[in-house]
Amino acid sequence: MGRRAGGNAASDTGLLAGVRQWLAESGAEPTPARVAQALREQGRVLGDAEVLGAAERLRSELVGSGPLEPLLGDPSVTDVLVSAPDRVWVDRGCGLELTAVSFPDPAAVRRLAQRLAAVAGRRLDDAHPWVDARLPDGTRLHAVLPPVAVGSTCLSLRVVRPRAFTLPELVAAGTVPPGGDRLLRALLEARLSFLISGGTGSGKTTLLSALLGLVGPGERIVLAEDSAELRPDHPHVVRLESRPANQEGAGLVTLQDLVRQALRMRPDRLVVGEVRGPEVVALLAALNTGHEGGCGVLTELT
Repeated sequence: MGRRAGGNAASDTGLLAGVRQWLAESGAEPTPARVAQALREQGRVLGDAEVLGAAERLRSELVGSGPLEPLLGDPSVTDVLVSAPDRVWVDRGCGLELTAVSFPDPAAVRRLAQRLAAVAGRRLDDAHPWVDARLPDGTRLHAVLPPVAVGSTCLSLRVVRPRAFTLPELVAAGTVPPGGDRLLRALLEARLSFLISGGTGSGKTTLLSALLGLVGPGERIVLAEDSAELRPDHPHVVRLESRPANQEGAGLVTLQDLVRQALRMRPDRLVVGEVRGPEVVALLAALNTGHEGGCGVLTELT
């Protein structure tokens, strides 16, 4: 039984590989009709259900997130981490869990990482073996290719959920200690500048989004971020996002550039998103411009 199951899996992988190659050579989209045609070219005759299944798997691999798509679609998942073809982890808020999801081989992980990087407009290859970018849906992508990543491509996806939490919800969840909400509200009302600091994944951005949702509706909030992650529930928010240089080395927009532009946009609250390194200079500049109530997020590097 074990050998027969393994043979079926190998046959299925070979079948999809043949269809994938035919589609690539013909430049065709992975529609059911095209998949059926590709199968006929290989001398395979399958029923409607098998053709539709093959089309969906190919669509997921070529257009979606491949085997990771169900995980990224789970509203309870915040992070998806791939450390090897058969080592796919998720975080649902209670620590990492190993899933049953797997890739056929290391090459499949590499292909997915490179395609996602291309979707984000970034390059990922032997000359540029890592990438840190944001996908169109807001998901944060980080990938490292071998040999920098030993053994297999490492892929990290952080899902940004569209809903912002309120301060009462954070108090109820224990993120903010009892009485802490009164202090935070007083901080905002006094228009004092402040920083939120903490380790990766500690809830800094979530807390700042909740606090910005308490800012008066007549105030204009201007956000300057390396990656657009802050999502305050507020009627007047302007978002600015930095941009890396293209392959020709042109088009770079830094966090410092964004702060300078934000100062010309009449901000009532100037907010600098997550700072991890030298861009702390931009954060300090923003907090010393004379604009009251400025704030930012500072990641602790350990």
